[in-house]
Amino acid sequence: MAKRRAVSRFVICIQNKGYPVALEVRKVYQTLPDAQAEERGLMRIIDESGEDYLYPEAFFVQVDIPPAATKAFANATR
Repeated sequence: MAKRRAVSRFVICIQNKGYPVALEVRKVYQTLPDAQAEERGLMRIIDESGEDYLYPEAFFVQVDIPPAATKAFANATR
């Protein structure tokens, strides 16, 4: 069975109340798909620690990254 590749999305942090060390306001973050989290109003974000954690969707605004920049953003968050 072929393994499906996760689709990367990017968001900008607009609020970090309660998470000032883990999230920087106005910074672009990569998200990972998580249907269960989305049902609860959360997003799985690769934060400043380099690990993925759940944060409220209201803390972020989704942005469209041009295809040429997507690879550079994805590599920069690793």
